[in-house]
Amino acid sequence: MKLLYARTSPYVRKVLVLAHETGQAAAIEIVPVTATPTERNPETLGHNPLGKIPALVLADGTALFDSRVICEYLDARSVGPRLFPEGEARWDALARQALADGLLDAALLLRYERVMRPASSRWDAWEVGQIAKVAGALDRIEATRVGPAGALDIGTVATACALGYLDFRFPDLGWRTGRPAAAAWYEAFARRPSMQRTKPED
Repeated sequence: MKLLYARTSPYVRKVLVLAHETGQAAAIEIVPVTATPTERNPETLGHNPLGKIPALVLADGTALFDSRVICEYLDARSVGPRLFPEGEARWDALARQALADGLLDAALLLRYERVMRPASSRWDAWEVGQIAKVAGALDRIEATRVGPAGALDIGTVATACALGYLDFRFPDLGWRTGRPAAAAWYEAFARRPSMQRTKPED
């Protein structure tokens, strides 16, 4: 398997954390690619017509995307730990993954607005709106104490990667302020080897 990859992508990180946690990281070949909203990479387009990463290319050439699909595929083939629970717990874990991914969606739109859009074209209300989405997601994470005590599932992995991205790109937001439960949980979860091995770098 080949993973089209960028070290700074929080969605790629989610896939890699799950791969480490399920003992499959060594089976994945990492293929660094460049992907931006404005420049379509031919190498990426050959596997994902949306031009986005991550994309997982299987031995027969089939490509899977996005991170949610890839994570579920890897989990389904795991012979060890499983991070997608069954029954009622599944819907809770998927809802927490959706919340974390929604936080990331807003954070990335904010990042593009601040870094890629010319200063003369920036829209203050857009930035305010994305920050409000991030704050709302963080408040829900705090209120629900992230998930079941001690849980290791796709919801906690996605949440940790989202919070890690805020540390990486938005230290100015100070997401820990007023959210002691989420901060304490993340401090512990971030020490996991899977998180340490996948830290983003510019």
